[in-house]
Parts: sequence; C-alpha cells; structure tokens
Amino acid sequence: MKPVTSPVAAVKKFVADVLLWSTFAVGLAASAGAGAVVDGDQKNIVAGVGGVVALLAGSRIAKKPKIKAFLGRPGTLWFLFLFNGAAAVGMYFAMDGVKGIIGAACMGLVSLGAAGGLVTSRRQQGEAVSQTR
Repeated sequence: MKPVTSPVAAVKKFVADVLLWSTFAVGLAASAGAGAVVDGDQKNIVAGVGGVVALLAGSRIAKKPKIKAFLGRPGTLWFLFLFNGAAAVGMYFAMDGVKGIIGAACMGLVSLGAAGGLVTSRRQQGEAVSQTR
C-alpha cells in the first residue's frame, strides 16, 4: 500500500522529477548537437559539459526505485550487454581517431557493467536456491 502524501509533497516531487529529466535531456542535446550551434573550441567545451551534465543527471535518475528495478531485470541487462557491446565494436571500426576510441570505450564500459549485473544476479539466484535446500 502506498503511503499517503500531502498534495504539496506530490507537487514538489513532480517538479523535481521534471527538472531532473529536463536537465538530462538538455545535457544530451548539448552533447550531441553542439556542432549545430557553435564552432571551434566552444563546440568541444559545450559537448563536454553537456556530456557531464547528462551523466550526472542520468546517474540520479538511475537511482530511482522504478528505474533501478527496470535496469536490474535480466532481459534489460542482456539487451544492454549485447547492444552496447555491438555498438562499441561498430564505433571502433566506423569512427576515426580519438572519437572512435573514446566512444567504443564508453559503450564497452556500459556493456561490461551490464555483464557485471548479469553475473551478480546469477550469483544471488544461486545463493537463494542453495539456502532453500
């Protein structure tokens, strides 16, 4: 059963969620679309800052209970592992220079993180089975 919250608390939570998701979206947009607005060194700065903002906001979003439960499901972990692993390989061969290496490394880290989640959930299932015997 859900705890009863006041209307003011519900509005505050809603506003905080909207601001968090908006910050995440703005960070992604700045990271991906910086070249359309600015050129030169400013483009690199905007893209870097946007990436950091999106990373920080995304990590806060990932700690929310519903998102955390979704990301912990085996199907989601397998998708993240396989898709990001394939994307890392593709980025390494398709992109030139440092951008390809950095992109492949980041996607590879996400893939390895999902693999770690799969191994952890498998161990927890094995321990739960052994304790019921």
